[in-house]
Amino acid sequence: MPVRTSVSSQGSRGKGLGLGLAIGSAIAFGGSGVAAKPLIEAGLDPLHVVWLRVTGAALVMLPLAVRHRALLRRRPALLAGFGLLGVAGVQAFYFASISRIPVGVALLVEYLAPALVLGWVRFVQRRPVTRAAAFGVVLAVGGLACVVEVWAGLSFDALGLLLALGAACCQVGYFVLSDQGSDSDDGAPDPLGVIAYGLLVGAAVLTVVARPWGMDWSVLAHSAGMDGTRVPAWLLLAWIVLIATVVAYVTGVVSVRRLSPQVAGVVACLEAVIATVLAWVLLGEHLSAPQIAGGAVVLLGAFIAQSSAPGKGSGAPVAGGSPERELSARGTAA
Repeated sequence: MPVRTSVSSQGSRGKGLGLGLAIGSAIAFGGSGVAAKPLIEAGLDPLHVVWLRVTGAALVMLPLAVRHRALLRRRPALLAGFGLLGVAGVQAFYFASISRIPVGVALLVEYLAPALVLGWVRFVQRRPVTRAAAFGVVLAVGGLACVVEVWAGLSFDALGLLLALGAACCQVGYFVLSDQGSDSDDGAPDPLGVIAYGLLVGAAVLTVVARPWGMDWSVLAHSAGMDGTRVPAWLLLAWIVLIATVVAYVTGVVSVRRLSPQVAGVVACLEAVIATVLAWVLLGEHLSAPQIAGGAVVLLGAFIAQSSAPGKGSGAPVAGGSPERELSARGTAA
């Protein structure tokens, strides 16, 4: 009996630590847009901010890439997909969108990704989805309509909304690729190795696209405004690279190992709430009551869609990509 009690207490502590890591990851990811937007408004191109973020994080994660160098031979397509879509695509579209629309709105649009994954599963792969998952999609789309205030004729910048939707589509592409990779005979690759190589691939792609040699580097030597408060630009960049990318990815992956994928996926939904609150407090981006209500509905829909996903090999209708892979792919957003 004492042994059982010890094992149970260890399991509880492990879950408690996992929950803390998952919340910390959501906070770190949610703060990326708040730190990036002042740099963009100070004069940096959104693509240049993305390049700085991804390249800096890739250099930090380089030792892990060396450790998992066998992935280059075993999973070249998966690494390329993660780098192009899960890193370069998501970050570029998201940062470009927040240069035109509020951070909270951009992230909430990006949270349509689970709904889009369900559409891929149902209409492209022609596999059934659960009714609960379909209901979650309807809720998410309805909530999004409130967030963008469709009754006002899309009061937000249409291009900004399209860019945010592009970030959601890039997430879908990664979910599909990671699902295919996890079904292979030699097992799923270590997510830390995939993250490291994804960042390296993303940095290489963004170097060609963003052309950082034309960047106004002097912006980083000055300060940027956050709702009237001046903050050193280098400090904002350090937060984006070290906290909102490296720490966010690592804590997110480790939390999934300590929690069930369903629980970790649900906690990940806090990212949108945290980003909206931070943008409200630090950037003065106030949302109306219908938009706040709509955001809550978007998150509820995402929660229902993700939590209705059955376990692997259950043979039951699916509800989209595994929340474990979703957590390791974020960033998206962010």
